[in-house]
Amino acid sequence: MQAKGYAVLAASKPLVPFNFERRELRATDVALEIQYAGICHSDIHQAREEWGPAIFPMVPGHEIAGVVTEVGTGVTKFKVGDRIGVGVFIDSCRKCPSCTAGLEQYCLEGMTGTYNGYERDGKTVAQGGYSNLFVVDQDYAVTVPANLDMAGVAPLLCAGITLYSPLKNWGAGKGKKVGVIGLGGLGHMGVKFSVALGAHTTVFSHSPSKEADAKAMGAHEFVVTKDVANLEALSKDYDLILNTVSADLDLTPYLNLLKLDGTLVLIGLPGKPYEVSTPSLLAQRRSLAGSMIGGIAQTQEMLNFCGEHNIVSDVEVIEPSYINEAYERTVASDVKYRFVIDAAKF
Repeated sequence: MQAKGYAVLAASKPLVPFNFERRELRATDVALEIQYAGICHSDIHQAREEWGPAIFPMVPGHEIAGVVTEVGTGVTKFKVGDRIGVGVFIDSCRKCPSCTAGLEQYCLEGMTGTYNGYERDGKTVAQGGYSNLFVVDQDYAVTVPANLDMAGVAPLLCAGITLYSPLKNWGAGKGKKVGVIGLGGLGHMGVKFSVALGAHTTVFSHSPSKEADAKAMGAHEFVVTKDVANLEALSKDYDLILNTVSADLDLTPYLNLLKLDGTLVLIGLPGKPYEVSTPSLLAQRRSLAGSMIGGIAQTQEMLNFCGEHNIVSDVEVIEPSYINEAYERTVASDVKYRFVIDAAKF
């Protein structure tokens, strides 16, 4: 199946137009015409080989929103014309305890990434969503509610579920106080979900200029973190704090914000290990945890929640020819809040 998109041909090289083959449909596969593909910072890390050896040529992209154009003979989940999404992984072992519990992202054999990896046969290179079409097994795609704008949906398949999952896992809701560190591509989704779940929500940011945006998204409080005294005034006040930034950060002031049995969840990926204050953890029986995307069932739950509450990502839609500039702007945090590629222009 002939596809066209953009690929990086070698580490740190710019992305260029690229023609390639998608597999023909297997019995349980669906083909979709991609409408929008989000740009995630992890695309940049992998395209620049910052997370270890990569497979080139590489078509990045794991935030995919499109419409089904063809279905395999055994497909029962979707039909032609359905609006669907594909996220960070396209397969898993399907039999380990994690997979059978609907936590495929924690597959004990390792999930199959949407790109920069091999499919389960160990030889077919998976190519991602910076493309005009995609083929995926029906069990690893989700339905997009009809009322949601597809451009704003694309980042939900990574940024959205990455924030929804920990909020649900640690019980964010009415009567709870939630803090979100960073109002970027990840953080802004955390704010929207936390508020919609009914939690009292605070944004912690080093950028005072983002206060208006945070409040417009429903945040109840905005705390500028440049002055540590602003944090000290909130000691033992929060049930849950989500750290969405990938920068080197002193976690101690944030741990001290947690109530008894409160949890600080790490979501961003810093360049080096964090130093952790043991006394801050012991003092109120606090927990430090991590969270990564969500399983297929929870991703569908998240999209349904978005449909009920009219939640989408804030996006800047670009043409494929702008991808390289978008990469530079993403690294510089110069986007509100996610770039999305108009796949009709491939």
